[in-house]
Amino acid sequence: MTSLDSVLDKDGVRLTVEDAVATVTLTNPDKRNAQSPALWRALAQAGRSLPGDVRVVVLRGEGKSFSAGLDRQAFTPEGFDGEPSFLDLARGSDAELDAVIAEYQEAFTWWRRSDIVTIAAVQGHAIGAGFQLALACDLRVVAQDVQFAMRETSLGLVPDLTGTHPLFSLVGYARALEICATGRFVHAEEAERTGLANLVVPGDELDSAVGDLAAALVAAPRDAVIETKALLQGVSGRSYEEQRTAERAAQARRLRDLAGIGD
Repeated sequence: MTSLDSVLDKDGVRLTVEDAVATVTLTNPDKRNAQSPALWRALAQAGRSLPGDVRVVVLRGEGKSFSAGLDRQAFTPEGFDGEPSFLDLARGSDAELDAVIAEYQEAFTWWRRSDIVTIAAVQGHAIGAGFQLALACDLRVVAQDVQFAMRETSLGLVPDLTGTHPLFSLVGYARALEICATGRFVHAEEAERTGLANLVVPGDELDSAVGDLAAALVAAPRDAVIETKALLQGVSGRSYEEQRTAERAAQARRLRDLAGIGD
């Protein structure tokens, strides 16, 4: 057993690694882990810093809330120190604005890499960008006090941090539209019933439940998990017959690997 190793700790993000499990922690509980461009860059760096033997990544937030979403300071004329305000960004060209948003999205994209399985441990508020960060993960284990909400439309904006695709995939078009357009709260019971949450537990059991899930994922052979995740990720872009073909090809690779036979 290796010791807990701190890999990164900056701008409200801490990455630690123990054996095959990494933990990314949002570390600004006094502001309910509100998000900023600096935090997004740190999250993207955490993804790039993962050791190659990591198989499971747990995402959690310190304090009573997972993440209350975007820090409203972004909408003030002064913005954040050393950062252009969102009002300044809006004055740029379409290409410039697109490039900036694409950079922000990098904090949300690596969680679905095929070589890892990611788990969001969510308690309290997961609002806006916080909701989208939880949706970026493969799995969500939530406390009974969880409150998901997509508040971007209430601010005259749209969800743009990669959350619309997984939300639609999990709950369908009609419910996804209603959740986004109204900005209402989704509580634990509805989250579990609609597939937003894989598991709901009492708040004081959240860490242990996530630990048990991570251990179960690590116990399975790595290559089989990677192939299975890739198969499932590709379902929406394939017909039934194409998925059958993909299953056969994946299984052939696994059988050859188990038999010690190269391609």
